[in-house]
Amino acid sequence: MSAAKLLLVEDDPSLLELLEFRFTSEGYSVRATTDGDEALMLAAEDTPDLVILDWMIEGTSGIEVCRRLRRDKATAHVPIIMLTAREAEDDRIRGLDTGADDYVTKPFSPRELMARVAAVMRRIRPALAGETVQVGEIALDPVAHRVTRRGQTLHLGPTEYRLLKFFMESPGRVFSRGQLLDGVWGNDSDIELRTVDVHIRRLRQAIALEGGRDPVRTVRGAGYSLEG
Repeated sequence: MSAAKLLLVEDDPSLLELLEFRFTSEGYSVRATTDGDEALMLAAEDTPDLVILDWMIEGTSGIEVCRRLRRDKATAHVPIIMLTAREAEDDRIRGLDTGADDYVTKPFSPRELMARVAAVMRRIRPALAGETVQVGEIALDPVAHRVTRRGQTLHLGPTEYRLLKFFMESPGRVFSRGQLLDGVWGNDSDIELRTVDVHIRRLRQAIALEGGRDPVRTVRGAGYSLEG
């Protein structure tokens, strides 16, 4: 099971260090920064599963980082939890209107923040909680390591299984070959990009049913996605 990727952007170095330690201890893959410009760069390099974003940070402000992440097609879907010392209702509404999914006011309990993050991750990546994931006709049980379509068991190789699970955690999202390499094979993989095409073909063959449509969509010049 791949670790959820968390981008942590917090202006207070001590709080940043504490949160990075807590989330890493819970199994998250954490990238952390105090700077808004670096946050945008990190998000562009490797799309996170969730962003924890402080309002008052160095460089580009947190609210502007939120706005830019929402404008970028690659990160428009990524949940954002904003951290701020601002308590005024207008500020909270502004943050939510800009695209934040949740809002935590300082001071806060790290346990509360972790619980909120876990709740969001359960909604967007059910496989992390060991729950069966359903996309269209395909169901994936990560505990039993079993995949079915229309109730019929499908037989996938290990790589095709990981590839399908990765797709099913973000249905409808288009992934480039590079993003698939990072997400399925890992950032340190020496696998060539064209290898992705080979496994996509094998995945299509493994999940194909007579009379059923191909749920794996090829997006010319962009990559692949799994449609429901």
